[in-house]
Amino acid sequence: MNQIVSFDKVKNKIIRLRDQDVILDSDVAMLYGVETKRINEALKNNPDKFPEGYVITLNNIEWENLRSKISTANLNMSRVLPKAFSEKGLYMLATILKSPQATQTTIAIVETFSKLRELSRTVAQLSASPEEFKQKSLMQKSGDIIADLLGEDMATTDTETSIELNFALLKVKHTINRKKEKE
Repeated sequence: MNQIVSFDKVKNKIIRLRDQDVILDSDVAMLYGVETKRINEALKNNPDKFPEGYVITLNNIEWENLRSKISTANLNMSRVLPKAFSEKGLYMLATILKSPQATQTTIAIVETFSKLRELSRTVAQLSASPEEFKQKSLMQKSGDIIADLLGEDMATTDTETSIELNFALLKVKHTINRKKEKE
């Protein structure tokens, strides 16, 4: 399994846990093309590289909630509580796992997390900006970021933006219509 990992593949593995975006150890292993036990061995053999906040061990309640949401045979067969890597933990893991696929996977993960942070900042700026011109510009930027995250192999056929202001509420709707490009 020696292939470049796409934004989409990484984005679909990111879950929200304890107010952090994380990727489960089994998903990290799949992305890197190794067994989950290799990921956990790297973690066990290098504890100094993973301080608090870099890796989260799920508790039983989190594990049960996650299993009810994700129906993966691998998750249900595991006898130990899984670990979830934060963005920082993934960076550290990348310093340990050395292979061409690990490098490509790390690049895809870094790019995906970066795009998600950029989107978050843009949305925050959008809601804080009173200027209509700046809102339109930020709306376009957020649409471009979302388009990057959703699919690189699709062409934009149409976009539509509407802004609805209510006394204490800003509602933004941005629609992007996409089609797969013909090869």
